Amino acid sequence: MQFPEFLSPDFTKEPFCSAPDVSTEPAGDGFLPENFYATTIYPEYFKIGGEWKMLRQSRMDSVVVIRDGEPVVTEPRRVREGEQVVVGRTDDGSRGVYVHANCFAEPKESGSSSAFAFRTGQSRETSFSRAYDDLYDVLRYDRDHGYIVWVLGPACVFDFDSRNAMAKLIDKGYCDCMFAGNALATHDLEAAMFHTGLGQDIYTKKLIENGHYHHLHTINLVRKAGSIERFLQQHDLHSGVMDALIRNNKPFVLAGSIRDDGPLPEVIPNVYDAQDAMRAHTRKATAVICLATQLHTIATGNMTPAYCETNGVIRPVYIYTVDISEFAVNKLHDRGSLSVKGLVTNIQDFLVHLERNLE
Repeated sequence: MQFPEFLSPDFTKEPFCSAPDVSTEPAGDGFLPENFYATTIYPEYFKIGGEWKMLRQSRMDSVVVIRDGEPVVTEPRRVREGEQVVVGRTDDGSRGVYVHANCFAEPKESGSSSAFAFRTGQSRETSFSRAYDDLYDVLRYDRDHGYIVWVLGPACVFDFDSRNAMAKLIDKGYCDCMFAGNALATHDLEAAMFHTGLGQDIYTKKLIENGHYHHLHTINLVRKAGSIERFLQQHDLHSGVMDALIRNNKPFVLAGSIRDDGPLPEVIPNVYDAQDAMRAHTRKATAVICLATQLHTIATGNMTPAYCETNGVIRPVYIYTVDISEFAVNKLHDRGSLSVKGLVTNIQDFLVHLERNLE
């Protein structure tokens, strides 16, 4: 796969060469200096000791502290009293901070150069044929050379075919980690046990008598077993997303919510612990595919930069968000994650289509 070329800033030119070193102020006890600098999704450089240094493993809405002469990104809650925090809101390089937004060479394509054009947005009327082809290329490459993170909402397992398709994608090696909540795992296990999702048959969509008990009964059985893996073993269940993840020894992060039933034993109840667990994987991510879960999508997108460094090469991180709702698809873009690619489509159709074309 051919990635767009990373264009390094020329620090021999102005305003870089005459810029002062970055400014810092000490943190207080549980709070930052008022003029703290907040990070973005783009590569960022800080002038320290007369040398421009690139921030590693960046993410949005964090801060930068100087440790042993190096810029280090961290969450505000982790900054210790007295640490030197980068301050200043000027990021054009003139004050020792540079945000390299146009860091990748744009591919040269034929087409209209007119300033006025129709159909430039993403909506239910948009054709996504090219977006699918690009996604196939990314996944095929990153299966062997990258780290693919999936962010799944429960709609992915409410349908017989989409649930099977996602499990097959995991079996084929197209998943290195999964983020979800209690609901996705619960309803996937409910489907394995009862062939229902919230009491509705996942194939016929027929409502089952007392089916509204199924997810609660499933949670209770998993808690009794002590873990999802032991539950699957005890009941001899061999289908679905959670089974595929466990069989293939792939990690997953189930982040808790105030609305959770149960929850399942593996669900992380503390939001900061869940955030830490997710960031351990987004630091390695080369591709992120978010399906039908607005809050988990925004959380993941905000902690994933637009770039990563693999084998000494800086390349894009490809982030896709897929939902039937235009609002949900465009929400992450509106939150500042401008590198995201959105597809407005039914999530069941998307997964089945994707799996069939990645044979």
